[in-house]
Amino acid sequence: MSTGVWSALFLLGTVASLVGSYVLVTRLERLGERVGMSEALLGMVAALAADAPEITSAVVALSHGQGAVGAGVVVGSNVFNLAALLGLGALVAGRFGLHRKVVLLSGAVAVWVAVVCMLTVLGTVTPLVALILVALVLVPYLLVLGMRPDRLATLPVPAAWSRWLTTAVHEEEVEIEEAVGARRGTWRDGVVAALMLIVVVVASTLMETGGTTLGTRFHVADIITGGLVLAVVTSLPNAVAAVYLAARGRGAAVLSTALNSNALNIAAGLLLPAAITGMGPRTGQSILVAGWYAGLTVVALAFAYRQRALTRLPGVVIIGGYLVFVGALIVSTVQGEVSVPVALVPALAVGAVSLLILACPTGSSAAPAEPLTATEETVRAPLWDPRRAWRASVALCLTVAAVDAVTGHRIILMGLLALGPCLALLTGRWRRTAAVGGLAFGLGVLVGVPDQVFATYVQYVFLAAIAIVTATATTGAAVIEHRRGA
Repeated sequence: MSTGVWSALFLLGTVASLVGSYVLVTRLERLGERVGMSEALLGMVAALAADAPEITSAVVALSHGQGAVGAGVVVGSNVFNLAALLGLGALVAGRFGLHRKVVLLSGAVAVWVAVVCMLTVLGTVTPLVALILVALVLVPYLLVLGMRPDRLATLPVPAAWSRWLTTAVHEEEVEIEEAVGARRGTWRDGVVAALMLIVVVVASTLMETGGTTLGTRFHVADIITGGLVLAVVTSLPNAVAAVYLAARGRGAAVLSTALNSNALNIAAGLLLPAAITGMGPRTGQSILVAGWYAGLTVVALAFAYRQRALTRLPGVVIIGGYLVFVGALIVSTVQGEVSVPVALVPALAVGAVSLLILACPTGSSAAPAEPLTATEETVRAPLWDPRRAWRASVALCLTVAAVDAVTGHRIILMGLLALGPCLALLTGRWRRTAAVGGLAFGLGVLVGVPDQVFATYVQYVFLAAIAIVTATATTGAAVIEHRRGA
């Protein structure tokens, strides 16, 4: 088939997969409400349904022997989830409070899964052993989420542990109950859920096949196709839902959506099929993606625990970390290997910035012991001066473009132009954000000449990343503008 036909099939599969996963989530929520699931467990079921596109795409890729695509879709989507759900959510909301017990409970599971994923990609443990290690933590976690408070009190653990778990699960459920808010389902919801599951599987298969075929024809590396393109596309439903929840101040729901989605991705989308088909050959790019997933998970949790919240500054760091990861992955792919500078320098830079922010006083002594309500957070989190933020975002784009043009092909900084619309988001004005995004895109086209990547797939990937960030930031700015004008 022609490239045009495959492009149409890819877009059709993408739209059908995303729409089908949304309908599947709503119907499973209703069925879970009917059988009496706890709100926390119901949120986990919803996260699993929303992950259906990336899980299916990864399974199809692994079954075809495309290990780089399969691992890239799952692990790459996890990195994107951290940026889009937590980072962008913090930018949109300004601040959403978090209970430390919720951070510790879900964060401990998230870090464990990320470390096991890293060991698997390194080849230290086999996928089967890794699946068992993840199950040893994830299954008890699911059981705890599904228990009622009276059942938690009867667990064969010390009384202090039981009280701690009861409080942590309750604090998480309070927000998830409002976030989910599903009505009781009927047999019709079961039929619709079954049909939508078939639609998601078929559409995701078509999307994965179309994406890899187009990638092959345009000579795009499998890790780029899986870790950036398919990973971002399949994660969009979770990103939109998280931004909506963050704008309403539902911090625990946002954190649980991000971390639980990532854990389920690894277990069901990577380790389970890899235990049957194998992971395929180990590559430096796959290790790089897994390392950034583990690192950004720790960074996000450190901010959340330290400040009892996620605010705009940590949000910018998390999103910036993702953009740096994208640049490092593309550079390593172009070079054909992951060099030590490409692997360590960007990671150390993001880590140093994170440590510097974490070391600064947060004023927590005067802060309330518990997170603020959504209304209080809106009052306590004023936007930056719109004109100043807009000028700063324009200046950032022009500075990055100038430095990129001077350094030429030796250092490609095109991807950093995406920071412009991220900074413009702080204006809370969607038109200004879109304008800065347009400026960043135009500069990205121009600097392709001195970077010696003009009209190559490297430039196309960078421009696509800038366009996606612009669209997401503009949507977030529109949400802020609407909320503040309401």
